[in-house]
Amino acid sequence: MREVVEVVKKDPGADLRRLSNREKTMLIDRLRPRYSLRSMACLLRIAPSSYHYHHARIGVDKYAGLRARVARAFADSKGRYGYRRVKAALGTGVSEKVIRRLMAEGGLSAHVPKRRRYSSYEGETTPAPGNLVNRDFTAERPNEKWLTDITEIKASDGKVYLSPMIDCHDGKIVAYTAGFHPNAELANRMLAEAAETLPDNARPVVHSDRGCHYRWPGWLELMERYGLTRSMSAKGCSPDNAAAEGFFGRMKTESVYPEHWEKRTRDEVLVLIDEYIHWYNHERIKQSLGWMSPVQYRQSQGMAA
Repeated sequence: MREVVEVVKKDPGADLRRLSNREKTMLIDRLRPRYSLRSMACLLRIAPSSYHYHHARIGVDKYAGLRARVARAFADSKGRYGYRRVKAALGTGVSEKVIRRLMAEGGLSAHVPKRRRYSSYEGETTPAPGNLVNRDFTAERPNEKWLTDITEIKASDGKVYLSPMIDCHDGKIVAYTAGFHPNAELANRMLAEAAETLPDNARPVVHSDRGCHYRWPGWLELMERYGLTRSMSAKGCSPDNAAAEGFFGRMKTESVYPEHWEKRTRDEVLVLIDEYIHWYNHERIKQSLGWMSPVQYRQSQGMAA
């Protein structure tokens, strides 16, 4: 049969006598429906029953169901999860290697952009307290160590500034404010809202960089009023507040950049910030918390969320 000969010519290594039944089935499928199955099976010396068996198996994706679940988990995270979190969200016994491959084949990858850091440093205007945290961003219980910083987010009509308070115990965003100006009111209101969540006996260390917001009289007065202890990074040393910057990086990697917040208005960005932080606290799972979100983790420990 001429077409069979042509196939062999294109692949000199394709010796018909050495083809497996699976390969013969694939060859038959290439040449049908121009020739009958009977004639092709006779020529290639394969039983029709063997052909039907291999034909049914060829093209069957044993991961078809898992692919759909992976895609759904990735979509539910709004494209923010990498393969480890997708695997944890699925709760499947399949290896990370398989999940990573399925995500790669499906074009499911989190965005990892370069980012620039906002700085409010204006020099050593007042004496700075010591670095009590000393890059130890862990805490045995909630409200032991808090971190804060300010980041800017570009919008289509200007910039939005975000000031959160982060609990080192589990990464929960205790309180946050967002606005159009990086002024004292932005930081002070956030601090007051965070302090109002404290139980009577809690007096956390509040760590920040050396930005002007954390040296102004209003901030110092609030720290004293609530009995909080100040801690500051060394001058020009961003690793001293790496956990706070890490939150900003995750937020921008998972949402700001891939969802193109720069094309949204400032008012729209404020809404998106609310949505992201709610998702971050209530739904975003973390390996360090046993693949639970901060709120889920606190609830599992019998703590107030």
